[in-house]
Amino acid sequence: MKDLLRLRTSLTEEIELALNSQIKMEAESSAIYLAMSSWCDRNGFDFSAGYFKKQSDEEREHMLRLFKFVSDMGGRAVSPEITNIQVEFESFRNVFEQALQQEIAVTQSFNRIADQCQKMKDYVTFSFLQWFLKEQIEEEYVARRALELFEVIGEEGTGQYEIDKRVPKITYEKTYEY
Repeated sequence: MKDLLRLRTSLTEEIELALNSQIKMEAESSAIYLAMSSWCDRNGFDFSAGYFKKQSDEEREHMLRLFKFVSDMGGRAVSPEITNIQVEFESFRNVFEQALQQEIAVTQSFNRIADQCQKMKDYVTFSFLQWFLKEQIEEEYVARRALELFEVIGEEGTGQYEIDKRVPKITYEKTYEY
């Protein structure tokens, strides 16, 4: 039966497993960002709360995009169980440090899957992943710029208030198409 199911998809078992792991990672990212939004809201950082809520929505969209691809290719997309999401953070700055680390981890994960696709000559999935790889450039850029605000503005006095106001305004300019 297992072999018969594999005939219904061009995805190898290894790639399907990697994509389902990425689906879970995107779901976890969505939950982490929602927890960050909640923490920011509870601590008076309203603009950052909105920023992280938006990030949470985007990660969920990424998860659904991956989920649809696996299903469309005849694979078995797995709805992940998400537990043990951190809800407390050391500081306002720590929230952004963890956000950047999360984005770097997501980029590394997509790179591993792309590498795996090339080794297995799965060019359909490799092509599909290109959108995510480009998206990660923007995701890391924005997370890095948000964290840099802590160095540029400083946290003393009204610094955290200024940082909070500026976070949602950070944009990535796609100057060059690649």
